[in-house]
Amino acid sequence: MAYVEAAAVLYLRTLYGGVDPVGPRHPPFTPLPDFVWIELGREAATMLMLASVAYLSAQTQLARIGAFGIAMGSWDIFYYVFLWLFSGWPGSLLAPDVLFLIPLPWWGPVLSPVVVATLIVVGGAAVIARELGDGVPRPRGAHLLAIVSGAAICLVAFMSSALLELPHGIEAAYYSRGGPFPWLIFLAGALLGGYGLLRLVIQPRA
Repeated sequence: MAYVEAAAVLYLRTLYGGVDPVGPRHPPFTPLPDFVWIELGREAATMLMLASVAYLSAQTQLARIGAFGIAMGSWDIFYYVFLWLFSGWPGSLLAPDVLFLIPLPWWGPVLSPVVVATLIVVGGAAVIARELGDGVPRPRGAHLLAIVSGAAICLVAFMSSALLELPHGIEAAYYSRGGPFPWLIFLAGALLGGYGLLRLVIQPRA
């Protein structure tokens, strides 16, 4: 799936100006109606396929969630690996990129989704290992709150440019470009979510 994603993005970006979404020759990120809805559908279809693989790969709901984490995180990491092999881009882990379009455009340096994807893969693997061993204990409210809050903070960091333009309309949000990435906000979210996930998988069985 990562190979397919990288190939599709390479074709689309080449047609619309270049693989680098903020390069000097790349036109503004334009929300052309047909293009955007097709792209949103492709992203949703990708999530559905990854979820289907996760559902079929395990027997319990927790293990399926863990499998989805492994599948989604691996897909995201290897998407950049294949894109680099195909085109030589990104030339740096700090290269800015448009990461996702649902529900608003996500912008950030390539390193940021790779960090999140790594956390998701490690967390998913830990959940599966624990579920196949002595079982994952009932999650505590504080741990779930940390995970959800951390994820929400990371999303705010990714969508900060679009959120700032949203009062001017949805079209303005889609025309927005990623400005300086809010690293402090992102790292706070990643650390909080990672802490909650760690506490969830290492807590002893009651």
